[in-house]
Amino acid sequence: MEKLYRPLIIISSLFIGLYAFIVYGFLELGVAVHPVMKANFKAHPIGIYFHIFPSLIALLLGPFQFNKKFRITKTHLHKLIGKVYLLCVLIGGISGLYMAQFSFGGTISHLGFALLAVLWILTGYKAYTSIIRKMIVAHYNWMVINFALTFAAVTLRIGLGIGFGSGIPFEIFYPYLAWICWTPNLLIALFIIRKDAAHLTH
Repeated sequence: MEKLYRPLIIISSLFIGLYAFIVYGFLELGVAVHPVMKANFKAHPIGIYFHIFPSLIALLLGPFQFNKKFRITKTHLHKLIGKVYLLCVLIGGISGLYMAQFSFGGTISHLGFALLAVLWILTGYKAYTSIIRKMIVAHYNWMVINFALTFAAVTLRIGLGIGFGSGIPFEIFYPYLAWICWTPNLLIALFIIRKDAAHLTH
């Protein structure tokens, strides 16, 4: 099972990361979002860019940090990439928290994206402090949770595809997507951690 989902995570992260880089790096801001969101994007370009680019860097770097062989043989590089990743999480999280108040969909969206940003920052902080204290297992577990939240960038777009494909009006499904894009990821991360802990005790 692990051999199946890890390549899928890497491929989907690379695809969405590169997609975001092209769309936000070379195209007019707001061109790839729903029409009702364009004005909001153009009204807060700094917040958008400070959220998008650090987040996509974290999305591109994150999957490779979980490769055991890489962590063992390229320890210094692993640490360097980890510092860049967590810095991107911090910047992307703070800007995401700021932008949550402007998200389309009212209070439901605002709270969903705001809580995602807070948890993203908090779990990144816990991952950093645990490795500083040489708590390797705790660091790994916090990173699993943190990247699950980073992966919301992917599941958000999967949710958008499902929402549009279902025919449900954007105005109805998008506010709930602010929660659906990350809560299943978090539950899966907690399941993986629990499964790994059970494996170690047997």
